[in-house]
Amino acid sequence: MGSVSALRQRPRRLSRLLGATALACVLAYVAAPLHAQNLALEQNVPENSQLLLEADTLVYDQDLSTVTAVGGVRLEYGGNRVVAEKVIYNSETGRLLATGKVEIVDPEGTKFYASEIDITDDFGDGFVNALQVVTTDKTYFGAESAERRSGVLTTFNNGVYTACAPCEDKPDKAPIWRIKSQKIIWNGKTKMIRFEKPRFEMWGMPIALLPAFEIPDPSVKRKSGFLLPGLAYKSDLGYGAYIPYYFALSPTYDLTVTGTGYSEQGFLGEAEWQQRFNNGQYNLKMAGIYQADPEAFDPNTVDRGKPDDLNRFRGMIGSKGDFVLNPRWSFGWNALAQTDKDFAYTYGIAGFDNYVFRSETYLTGLNDRNFFDLRAMKFDVQEDVFNGRDEKQPLALPTFDYAYTPDEPIAGGEINIDVNARTLYRDTQDVALTAPVVRGVDGWSGRMTAEAEWRRSIVGPGGLVVSPLLQMQGDAMYSDVANISVASIDIMGRELGVAADVRSALYRYMATAGLDVRWPVLFSTTSSTHVLEPVAQVFARPDEPYSDELGIINEDAQSFVFDATTLFERDKFSGYDRIEGGTRANLGVRYSGSFAHGWTTNGIFGQSYQLAGRNSFASPDLVNAGAFSGLETETSDYVGLIGFGTPFGLSASLSARLDEETFDIRRTEVRAGYVADRFSINAKYAFIEAQPLYGFAVDRAEVSGGASAKIGENWRVFASATFDVENERMLNRGVGVSYADECFTYLMTVSQSINRVSEETSTSIGFNLSFRTLGDIGAGI
Repeated sequence: MGSVSALRQRPRRLSRLLGATALACVLAYVAAPLHAQNLALEQNVPENSQLLLEADTLVYDQDLSTVTAVGGVRLEYGGNRVVAEKVIYNSETGRLLATGKVEIVDPEGTKFYASEIDITDDFGDGFVNALQVVTTDKTYFGAESAERRSGVLTTFNNGVYTACAPCEDKPDKAPIWRIKSQKIIWNGKTKMIRFEKPRFEMWGMPIALLPAFEIPDPSVKRKSGFLLPGLAYKSDLGYGAYIPYYFALSPTYDLTVTGTGYSEQGFLGEAEWQQRFNNGQYNLKMAGIYQADPEAFDPNTVDRGKPDDLNRFRGMIGSKGDFVLNPRWSFGWNALAQTDKDFAYTYGIAGFDNYVFRSETYLTGLNDRNFFDLRAMKFDVQEDVFNGRDEKQPLALPTFDYAYTPDEPIAGGEINIDVNARTLYRDTQDVALTAPVVRGVDGWSGRMTAEAEWRRSIVGPGGLVVSPLLQMQGDAMYSDVANISVASIDIMGRELGVAADVRSALYRYMATAGLDVRWPVLFSTTSSTHVLEPVAQVFARPDEPYSDELGIINEDAQSFVFDATTLFERDKFSGYDRIEGGTRANLGVRYSGSFAHGWTTNGIFGQSYQLAGRNSFASPDLVNAGAFSGLETETSDYVGLIGFGTPFGLSASLSARLDEETFDIRRTEVRAGYVADRFSINAKYAFIEAQPLYGFAVDRAEVSGGASAKIGENWRVFASATFDVENERMLNRGVGVSYADECFTYLMTVSQSINRVSEETSTSIGFNLSFRTLGDIGAGI
């Protein structure tokens, strides 16, 4: 009988064993199929690592050249941990055998389970029975057995892969999706995993059978090959199917090409180049199609082309870039050029399919409260009409903004310095046909503005807050307007009965002295608190220069709304081209309340008064920005806002502008919503009275809403719609359904949009299937 040494021990013992190397090998062996670590042992285990062994019995047999650990075996080596009922290492054969509920945890936290592991100590050949793997990113892999040969190829017999966690109540229940394969072969050299005779299952039901397919192993972040295909549908394009191919050309740049076939319009090709740097990235995208049936589009549209010249070849090229020059400065661009103004929008070219696309290049700086922004811009309205908004959009060459706020107070108050400049060029004038309005001139126009404002808040007795304000602004403007725009401005002046004189250069200034007084008063009861804050403001300044004639080209202050949110603004114009003049007072009251159990309320109500000087909002400009605004009279319309919120998800608000004499509604918006765990709904009604001189000859009213309901734990249905009340027609509508869990999401939508002018209906159907760790299959535009 051979010599046998036996040690029985409970405490941990730190030993150097001949089996240490082989034990570490088995850890690397099991981890390899998922992590592609075809590495030598010394690369996986730190140098001079020691084996920590804990077992009920440790036996060394010199005759058989074996080391055996039995009973509650626990091994730790180089960050790896092994738990088994029995471990035997044979130094002569160079094989290690671990049996009995083998559990291995590698340094990354991936867990491996097997009934038996048998492997050589050179990591070349081995065999595993009943393997199960749980990775740190919650992916799951299993096989009846696994075999490794030549240190490169690992074969899993009757393997299963999924990213869905097993059901806790029913562990044997099939996951949402899984891939079963007769053989799964991992090649450690090529880092590819081949599935032979795979079957894709959902909820245990087979939905796809393939002879074979290959994917990169999970350790590969970038690998050339086909990406998941998808489907598409749009009424004008027909049914489509697309498949992308990815070229991993280097660690820093790649190329993706996509081919899409449409039943109505033929083949659409796309290519996208992406390159990454240490401080940013950029992409370059191209797409094109030779339309098979342009006549499938609506007549007299860009998509279809003119009757004598159908729009066949269409394409685009675009690029986006973003670079961080240093912690304070960034630079980038966003550019689009296409054969016609509607290609990218019609074909849904990702990243370039916004209805209004802004091409620009910019330089931005940000430091504490100081800001710098310089950019050049071009606006593309992707519309399908020939003569529409797009041709009338200006080029901004460039625009500039700078804001500076000193850290230290000046005379006890804060000073803000702002500089703004713009230079615009427009090739086609923008003139409204239904009103005397020139939205944009044909030619060049520019402005530079410098503004400084000082403000200080003083808190007096009883919480009275007094805030004096001083402001100074200077502007320099120039223009080089084409004769056609000069003629349009002259016609507008005659219709309005005012002088029209657009100068090639002019200068103006504005000085303001203001006082803001607020007195918040707190009322409280045992179950509620209320804050009532009367507010009074007065701003004294001279008349707005050149406001008695059509002399200012208004490009950036055209969007003008007077409501409760702008009541207490020093200058209520939205941009710099127009400035508020004359002495004006704003009076109003703010209210906020909170009640027991989480109820809240808020409100604003007030009015504005022109005390002296010329009323800028009654003075015409090229777009009549102040007309029908509610501020054109000495005593303005009333503006108000009320709202409430509840602890159970219900909220609502009402804002309105009411005629100063009759209290008729001039403008209003009503919002309501309810949000719960399983259900949400929102609705909005908006009404704007006709503003003939502002370009809207009739009243406008719309109702829009949406709802979403959760069904069960994972399903959700939703819908939305917008209805034109005045014209009694639907503008858009859509419905959808979605499913989401930890490993799978599904989304399907059906939407319709109705053209306001032609009343033609366009229908789109979209869906998206997302399998965690595998990718997405999508459809829709």
